[in-house]
Amino acid sequence: MQTDFIYEALPTRVIFGEGKLDQLLPEIERLGAKRALVLSTPQQEAWAQQIAEQLGTASAGVFAGATMHTPVTVTLKAMEHVKASGADCLVALGGGSTIGLAKAIAVRTGLPQIAVPTTYAGSEMTPILGQTENGIKTTIRQPVIQPKAVIYDVNLTLTLPVGMSATSGLNAMAHAVEGLYAQDRNPIISLIAEDGIRAMAYALPIIAQSPQDKEARLQAQYGAWLCGICLGSAGMALHHKLCHVLGGSFDLPHAETHAIMLPHTAAYNTPNAGEAMSRAARALGTDDAGHGLWQLAKNINAPMALKDIGMTQADIEKALDIALKNPYWNPRPLEAEGLRGLLERAWAGEPPRP
Repeated sequence: MQTDFIYEALPTRVIFGEGKLDQLLPEIERLGAKRALVLSTPQQEAWAQQIAEQLGTASAGVFAGATMHTPVTVTLKAMEHVKASGADCLVALGGGSTIGLAKAIAVRTGLPQIAVPTTYAGSEMTPILGQTENGIKTTIRQPVIQPKAVIYDVNLTLTLPVGMSATSGLNAMAHAVEGLYAQDRNPIISLIAEDGIRAMAYALPIIAQSPQDKEARLQAQYGAWLCGICLGSAGMALHHKLCHVLGGSFDLPHAETHAIMLPHTAAYNTPNAGEAMSRAARALGTDDAGHGLWQLAKNINAPMALKDIGMTQADIEKALDIALKNPYWNPRPLEAEGLRGLLERAWAGEPPRP
């Protein structure tokens, strides 16, 4: 048992259950806000407009320009919209891209946020912002970045495509896997992480076969919530470092990158994080966490190779160089030869090896 740690609970209000979107206006009022700007991606603009209309006089309109990796250029455009609309509150409808934009605005303005996730990214539970500028993705951690409230309504996930359900679910699981061996881990977060992994491992294969299964969708939302808490409370290590490099420097899709990399980073760390990986394996119902995650991804038809999502083989050395320049803390030292092999296998879609 771990006996030396610090535990700090993050102050987010969670509203969970079917039909809970109708609590959005009361939550805005609870914050003392009067004009909420609804944020979304271009693909979800019609949905955002519908919600803005339902808010009536409490709406400050819609900004539908969110995109992956939270480019600073997009944030600056959104800031102009915030100023012109007179918004005193932000509502983020969508996944990590939209929630990231709300966080980027909040850290610059102090405006409170309400997250309404439609995927399983889990970023709604963290005080962490990842943003990209000049091809480099960096992270900021501040209390103002944490959404004040999160509304989990299972009905908002029923139209989430199976492929996106798989990748965003594996993305969430990455937060929990790293939470088990992160430098700031603690017994409470380890319990939450194991249950989050277990919930996702149960839900994702069912969703892959029966996308309208509401019970499985609820389990996946529950898992996303728990996994997000892990990221917000216990920090990051090798996995997130590599994914930030791959996403920010090569513009690879965020969730797909996490899904591909997770089995390989888990396998890399297994020799130096045996207890943590044993807990992850137990939650997955397998003897080996890296292989279990790889098999789960394969079973739910998630992408398996970086070469299939836009990375060239020539990019491997550049990615390795960037990753080694400013490494995160990690239970296993970052060794060039080992990381090169990890990236080569992830690029090719081969099974992970410790």
